[in-house]
Amino acid sequence: MKLGVFSFNTEYTVRADKLARAVEERGLESFWLPEHTHIPAPPDGVVKMVDGRELPREYRHMADPFLGLAAAAAATTKLVLGTAICLVNQHHPISLAKRVATLDHLSDGCFIFGVGAGWNVAEMNHHGIAFEDRWRQLSERLDALKVLWRDERARFEGEFVRFGDTWLYPKPLQRPHPPILLGTLDTPFGRGLVAKHADAWMPIALNLEYTKKSLADVRERMERAGRDPAKLGISMLFLAEREQSAATLAQARAMGEERAILRLPAAGESEVLQALDRCARIGVT
Repeated sequence: MKLGVFSFNTEYTVRADKLARAVEERGLESFWLPEHTHIPAPPDGVVKMVDGRELPREYRHMADPFLGLAAAAAATTKLVLGTAICLVNQHHPISLAKRVATLDHLSDGCFIFGVGAGWNVAEMNHHGIAFEDRWRQLSERLDALKVLWRDERARFEGEFVRFGDTWLYPKPLQRPHPPILLGTLDTPFGRGLVAKHADAWMPIALNLEYTKKSLADVRERMERAGRDPAKLGISMLFLAEREQSAATLAQARAMGEERAILRLPAAGESEVLQALDRCARIGVT
């Protein structure tokens, strides 16, 4: 099982290029950055997450993931870089296609495009996205991206996205495009989307026994849909605000996961690097 780390990429923690270099030096496989373009401020100043908890400070302070990963690419040689996740609906497909393809070249084809529709209703509304349309929007925008990456003269006519004959370069280094990894909440609806559309899934691992049952459900759904569940890559994101044990990673490994992604603290350099050292130690197989 491969091991990666996730940073909230704030201005008060270790800068992305320096942190990525430290990740590679410790022999870990991958480095992941999240995205929120902004967090709308409600009148009472309290934003709630899907589980009802107050939104932690670091969500308001995320830097741009593509700029962070470009800096990481310049500072490393073979580290796999990924978005966890890119909120595709909050970008125009033309500009996003160029950004992804450019990053794929800068990383020498070591980029994984983690995508999702998001959960913050006010944030997506600010971008003109209706909550009830978010998954249809995501599906169509991914189709538009694939056309831009594939065709020499790309054009697209959809419900939400339209553009005429277009030259867009560079094309991605990885052909036909970087791996697309779908991030969804671990709900029946989310698992249904994975079973129908995804080549790879990033479940948020809060309870491994629950996740194990969810993986079995996804694979059963894929079989019913005529898809081969053995081809579904799983990158398990440990987003809980606690460090994971070697026993937890062993359990994930036994579940047949391709990759585990461990959260680093949104803290100062010393604390982050100490946590990174512990991640590297428990990841030794």
